[in-house]
Amino acid sequence: QVQLVESGGGLVQPGGSLRLSCAASGSIFSINAMGWYRQAPGKERDMVAAITRSGSTNYADSVKGRFTISRDNAKKTVNLQMNSLKPEDTAVYYCKMNIRTMYQLELDYWGKGTLVTVSS
Repeated sequence: QVQLVESGGGLVQPGGSLRLSCAASGSIFSINAMGWYRQAPGKERDMVAAITRSGSTNYADSVKGRFTISRDNAKKTVNLQMNSLKPEDTAVYYCKMNIRTMYQLELDYWGKGTLVTVSS
């Protein structure tokens, strides 16, 4: 089986920074796209940032210039550096990976989420 585990969430003041990490483990042959999504209370889950295997990135307009996504293919990890955080960034953040397993199945996997709270 495949598991994704996020870390790095917490409470931060407006204007502060946090770094989220997500590590994949299990029967993995290769990982295609990786991404971060977030869901605020009462809202839908939205894409925050995504990165292809080759390193091309895509960001939601609301985080451009403040957030940076990166990946380490060898370590099977994806990171999200979040700077200049705002109260509206408060949400549960989920990582998602499109993974080809050792059994040659290609599926989307999600982590369980990590809470980010931006408040003074």
